[in-house]
Amino acid sequence: MKGSIIALGEVAGRRAAARIEDGALDDLLIDPPEDRPAPGAIYRAVAERPLKGQGGVILRLPEGRAYLRGAKGLREGQALLVQVVSHAEEGKAAPVTDRVLYKSRYAIVTPGAPGLNISRAIRDEDERVRLHDIAAEVMGDAGHGLILRSACEGAEDAAIAADIAAMRDLAAQVAGDAGQGPELLVAAPDAHELAWRDWPAPDLLADGPDAFAEHGVDEMIEAARRPRIDLPGGGHAWIEPTRALVAVDVNTGPDTSLAAGLKADLALAKLLPRALRVRGLGGQITLDLAPLPKKDRRAFESALRAAFRRDPVETALAGWTPLGHFELQRKRERLPLAESLPE
Repeated sequence: MKGSIIALGEVAGRRAAARIEDGALDDLLIDPPEDRPAPGAIYRAVAERPLKGQGGVILRLPEGRAYLRGAKGLREGQALLVQVVSHAEEGKAAPVTDRVLYKSRYAIVTPGAPGLNISRAIRDEDERVRLHDIAAEVMGDAGHGLILRSACEGAEDAAIAADIAAMRDLAAQVAGDAGQGPELLVAAPDAHELAWRDWPAPDLLADGPDAFAEHGVDEMIEAARRPRIDLPGGGHAWIEPTRALVAVDVNTGPDTSLAAGLKADLALAKLLPRALRVRGLGGQITLDLAPLPKKDRRAFESALRAAFRRDPVETALAGWTPLGHFELQRKRERLPLAESLPE
């Protein structure tokens, strides 16, 4: 089916959301197990011990440990407010920040960072004035900063105002917390909430117990569990996570022409963001590309940069290694599919 579909359902007893573009699985969200801190969750944590030489401190959470980078002046036993920023590798402390954000579909409230900002993606001056007026009226003298997201463009005044007010009130509620022990204060958004918050409106929204079955999502997930992806033109690639990094191996297949390597690598560049999103892969990613002359490297880099420009997960293109591999560093916003759905 042409167009976009968002299907809301469950996988392995946990909430899940799938975004399908032109018949292909474009994004997948699955709730992590309940005992793992998830990105977006806000905790009252307790400082345990500094990591000398690393500029950070280990914190105690209700369900484990967290790591706060760049912490200074914290004493053992001190309570502080933190937010989980990414999934932790197995056996490691969850990365957190003390710069807490309250994020919804239209608004992000930023305590400690005053100012009213509107997404640069909204360029119409009349629209920016409208949004500024709504925000100024709702925020009043709340004392927090505010960012209006690109989803605000064209949205109804009442919906935007209600969203801002909800995040403003949540920030005030958490700021008034006076507890001392480790505690979860705001749960991380589940898969359905994240889909509403971060994905654009689809052509079709499918919700209910049969949504995944009706749109073939279960089969698409099963295909994503396999390491091999086929590339247009007959090539293929293998995406295999290890404990240290994610290895991506590109092969030309039956094509033996002089341009076979470049064609396979360009095809991989176009599909790689989607493949990593769906599989929930992040961290260090190393591409072992099909044979590619140095004169064609710039074309590959341009294609890769263009593909990741549209990807919502923060990814840095590190560049070429002496052995001719290409490296990326990607934020661990998702739990790897192999950990969400173990065999």
